[in-house]
Amino acid sequence: MVSGTALFGFASASMIAPAKAATELSGLAGFIETYKPILPVPALVAILFLVWIIFRDTWRELDEDALRMRAEIHAEGRMDHRPFVALVLVAIILTMQEYYGGRIYFETTIVPALSKFAERHVAMKLTKYEELYGFGWWAGTRVFGYVLPFALWKIFFRKDSLLDLGLRTKGFFDHAWIYGLFLAFVLPAMLVVSRSPDFGTYYPFYKQSSRSWFDFLTWEAMYFLQFFALEMFFRGFWLGALRRSFGSGAIFAMAVPYCMIHFGKPYLEACGAIVAGIALGSLSMKTKSIYQGFLVHVTVAGLMDWLALRHRKATPLHLWPTDVAPIGNAWLLEQEKREALARTIERTAAGIFAVLFVLMVVMIVRSRLHRHDRLWTLPRTKA
Repeated sequence: MVSGTALFGFASASMIAPAKAATELSGLAGFIETYKPILPVPALVAILFLVWIIFRDTWRELDEDALRMRAEIHAEGRMDHRPFVALVLVAIILTMQEYYGGRIYFETTIVPALSKFAERHVAMKLTKYEELYGFGWWAGTRVFGYVLPFALWKIFFRKDSLLDLGLRTKGFFDHAWIYGLFLAFVLPAMLVVSRSPDFGTYYPFYKQSSRSWFDFLTWEAMYFLQFFALEMFFRGFWLGALRRSFGSGAIFAMAVPYCMIHFGKPYLEACGAIVAGIALGSLSMKTKSIYQGFLVHVTVAGLMDWLALRHRKATPLHLWPTDVAPIGNAWLLEQEKREALARTIERTAAGIFAVLFVLMVVMIVRSRLHRHDRLWTLPRTKA
């Protein structure tokens, strides 16, 4: 995620613009924009109540496990140093990312070095792709920082398995239905808020995404990769390291910094991060894996970028960037081609999604029947 400092100038402008444009919206989108400051409060209460219904048994099991583990450690006269090591690592990594992983550091320190290198290697095309290189630095520092604790953890706790830090794949389809449930709630809300001015101007982060498919797909690849690393860090490392001492409290503690890294982004998204942090953290603890949360994350993020471009009529048309900007009738013709291509892609994507949805339902049903679970209940937890 982009921090508030890294995008402060742009974010501040995007937060002011909606106030001016609120009266221009009508219907549900206009209602949301008008009452945006207070609207998240009742919405959060309602959604978190649903999260409590779904995951309360998981939270209780985590607390019981933590109580038993703390009692064993206390009986042996030892101390669990995992919270100390984990939280110090988290604080250091997030601080370094804030100060050295953003656009300002890239432009003041990295660009001069890249410019000298690009003089000898013109194939880099630094001038044309400087913004993309900047986001490459942002994504690279996020991925490196988020994955680093996994490399260091075995130094401090050799008996711990890294698979217990959210990387297990067994039983994926037993809980895949929760992924569908999340999307059932998130996608309709996303379709509404995507028409909000701050979302429409904020996404995609990389403003040259509409220039070509190379720009768009390269950006999305970097974006998705940092999402996977982010899930490893917050829902994998954080929760796996702290569950022994904090129990379910590890989930709620994680939701705080996770919400904070959304500061500077659209207000409704920052509020939604509170629910996302708790819900995806609970899902990770229930499934012992981060993969469902990652799928939710990239599905929503990818669609937000696409919808923002669609509302601006700026979806990519060319495979590679072109240096000639169309004018007059050529520009109108190009806009028609963009719309036609976008509609074709959406129809194709909808068909692929429908097929994948059917396949996932089949796999879920087979998995539940194999476990002798009823289809309409939560999977049974082993004692």
